[in-house]
Amino acid sequence: MSEGPWLVVGLGNPGPTYAAHRHNIGQQVLDLLAARVGGKLRPHPRGRADVLEGRLGGVPGVRVVLARPRSYMNETGGPVASLATFYKVPPERVVAVHDELDIPFGALRLKLGGGDNGHNGLRSIRRSLGTGDFHRVRCGIGRPPGRQDPADFVLSGFSAAERKEVPLFVDNAADAVEALVAEGLDRAQNTWHG
Repeated sequence: MSEGPWLVVGLGNPGPTYAAHRHNIGQQVLDLLAARVGGKLRPHPRGRADVLEGRLGGVPGVRVVLARPRSYMNETGGPVASLATFYKVPPERVVAVHDELDIPFGALRLKLGGGDNGHNGLRSIRRSLGTGDFHRVRCGIGRPPGRQDPADFVLSGFSAAERKEVPLFVDNAADAVEALVAEGLDRAQNTWHG
């Protein structure tokens, strides 16, 4: 592997109104990764995102740029493409951490490439990078109950029972990101696709 950094992006919507929504689980994971790096996310001068450079995955660790776009989910691609260009990160070293309706709550799936499966953030990143060949850490939020509109479901908070599980879920997802950048996709999948 080259010595260039990985760009790890936590998907979500900006501001406190959205912070606890299912759609923002990626940003919760990113915040935990920033705490593990031991720094503070700061505004990037050109990327419409808050970033933190550091190392993850043990000692000496792997160089990463952690990024939280300041755009809404459907405009995530612009900041991601700007940061990828600025830091010279090829698409295959970009990791999008995001919510996934088609995976049960609390489960994690890692993959390289694929479609956007109706996820506006992934669609925006694919469009802006010109490819879908970036890594995804898919954080399962499950399907909406009954006939609830999926758009309303992702923009709602977790249930009381789920909220008790969210800290462990976020911790596991952060571990999965670290495994992906430090050990590669195959080993990380073997660990997290139990």
